[in-house]
Amino acid sequence: MTEATTHYGACNLCEAICGLEFKVQDGKILSVRGDDADPFSRGHVCPKAVALKDLHEDPDRLRHPVRRTASGWERIGWDEAYAEVARRLHAIREQHGSNSVASYLGNPSVHNYGNLTHGQNFLGLLKTRNRFSATSVDQLPHQLVAYWMFGHQLLLPIPDIDRTQHFLVLGANPMASNGSLMTVPDFRGRLKELKARGGRMIVIDPRRTETAAVADAHHFIRPGTDVALLLAMLHVLFADDRVRLGRLGDFTRGLETVRQAIVDFTPEAAARITGIDADTIRKLARDFSDAPRAVAYGRVGLSTQAYGSLCQWALNLLNIVSGNVDREGGAMFTLPAVDLLSGQTNPGHFDVWKSRVRGLPEFGGELPVAALAEEILTPGDGQVRGLVTVAGNPVLSTPNGRQLEQALSQLDFMVSIDFYVNETTRHAHMILPPTCGVEHDHYDLIFHHLAVRNTTRYTPALVSPDADTRHDWQIHNGLARAYRAQMESHRPESIGMKLKKLPGLARQSLRPDQLIDLGLRLGPYGRWKRRPERLSLRRLKQHPHGLDLGALQPSLPARLFTADNKIRCDVPELLADLDRARALLDEGRSDSLRLIGRRHLRSNNSWMHNAERLVKGKGRCQLLMHPNDAATRGLADGARARIASRVGELEAEVLLTEDMMPGVVSLPHGWGHSRPGVNLRVAQAHPGVSLNDLTDDQFLDPLSGNASFSGVEVSVESLAG
Repeated sequence: MTEATTHYGACNLCEAICGLEFKVQDGKILSVRGDDADPFSRGHVCPKAVALKDLHEDPDRLRHPVRRTASGWERIGWDEAYAEVARRLHAIREQHGSNSVASYLGNPSVHNYGNLTHGQNFLGLLKTRNRFSATSVDQLPHQLVAYWMFGHQLLLPIPDIDRTQHFLVLGANPMASNGSLMTVPDFRGRLKELKARGGRMIVIDPRRTETAAVADAHHFIRPGTDVALLLAMLHVLFADDRVRLGRLGDFTRGLETVRQAIVDFTPEAAARITGIDADTIRKLARDFSDAPRAVAYGRVGLSTQAYGSLCQWALNLLNIVSGNVDREGGAMFTLPAVDLLSGQTNPGHFDVWKSRVRGLPEFGGELPVAALAEEILTPGDGQVRGLVTVAGNPVLSTPNGRQLEQALSQLDFMVSIDFYVNETTRHAHMILPPTCGVEHDHYDLIFHHLAVRNTTRYTPALVSPDADTRHDWQIHNGLARAYRAQMESHRPESIGMKLKKLPGLARQSLRPDQLIDLGLRLGPYGRWKRRPERLSLRRLKQHPHGLDLGALQPSLPARLFTADNKIRCDVPELLADLDRARALLDEGRSDSLRLIGRRHLRSNNSWMHNAERLVKGKGRCQLLMHPNDAATRGLADGARARIASRVGELEAEVLLTEDMMPGVVSLPHGWGHSRPGVNLRVAQAHPGVSLNDLTDDQFLDPLSGNASFSGVEVSVESLAG
């Protein structure tokens, strides 16, 4: 037995990318703890980090390709798997057209840089417009509004929490999430520092969340009405002559148009539907404006609702009008070591094509995933008959999961790049499992773009994978080679020269770490930019705890990607959508129950429920409900209730709490592991129910197509009754 060794790296299970210290002996992980020397996470770690060890050792995890047969799953070789996938998908496309094959990428795809660097080597060959991802059940409104206002879908404003004095949080729970579109490890520690320097945190949420519980003030708000609150706050700033653009005035356009467009969004009008009185709305706006440094931050609760795009626009406007964009303590922009905005990614495009059935708009080459099931189920030209999923479980994570289950069962062929037989992949004809997070190296391509400080870190592989396994980028390359072979065998005379010109061929010749090395050298701190950091991958490897590249710095207007190099406030599409928000004001408050989701510190994606240490203890899949709402329905604490929506119903235990706003109920996301054919033994012992058996595929933000999970109308009744 060899002596235990110490290794350092980053956790890639959520956006916080906390630094970790591993003890390893003879290929076994002995312990996982926070890395005290990491300059960004400063030793912080949450319970999820230990799941890296659990995932590596999980006996349920697939390690070799499997094919579904009448008698169960059978192991096959990699080359055979690649060839069969290529043959089946190519045959579907040849018979039914390129759009008859679809793809879906789950959010773990962006936590694994091999998917990002090499995924398009294969997926790009499919040439389909039916591309879907977790973006449209999460942050699509953020990216769409960033594209419209700042010129690039990834130029997202990040709260400078380390220097702000007034932190306004709407529809977000960073105490549980460690930040979301705000990479902020050790949020609790940073909040203590904010309060120590005299700052305040104000939370607006339909639930008294873990974040609201430690805030200086919390205000309940009716789900789906945040747009009225934000526009009313803007109305106050305009009416009080509190527009303080400062240097932003030189490169900001359209605010006068906005002022006139929102004149009827008064605090009194907003109070009628939000549940927050007009005086409080005025105070929220004025306190925000009076703070020396302030930032408003809104996340999932704002994006996944019927007015998600308007909410993110209004939030940005609030930061702009108060002069808190591109300044210390406000909403700032990162300058990461590998800068994807500098010619590496498409700034974005919108509504270039629409979905076949419902006519939903594409954004950045993807259609809203709420349309996926109907594109499979609806006959006609362009009907989806083949599907590729990557690191996703949309049956549990997208609206109307039962309908999607029905659709998946009707596909001619489905292949999943995943290492579990889960609620989605059980429908696949082939599963190709990649190595897990500790078995390959890692670089956070995306989350350094979202971090509250400019940082960089490379994580080497911690342990060796099993023999005859493949990394995800190798799987994409193997599928690409097999698919090209299919194309050449069918049309060699016309395809050969085209294949040689495909851009993916250049990426295939380089490993992900080699591409990162190029990105570091060419980046803003790179060796080839003659920067003092002189970054390259070799140099970064000399800093196993990562490098702190400094606090966020003002970067506008140089960082803007708009045609005139100005912030666009008067976005025509958003101004036109205000009519829909005005109709909301006229509707008044509804007496129906509204359903919202929730997140737990130990849970990020559904597969984490297969780690015993993350699900042990008290059950967490109850329906949270205010006692008054329960009393009117004859429900006691701990009773079983039937929850129903337009698309389905389920049963759950009721947990009474005054942490819920009256009229609002909450279920967590990611559960529902009682489906047959799933091979997740721990998760099946703690099945829970799926929130997305109730959420509605027709209930969207119609402007962006993003799913509206927050505010679904439901009924709740006692099973005893």
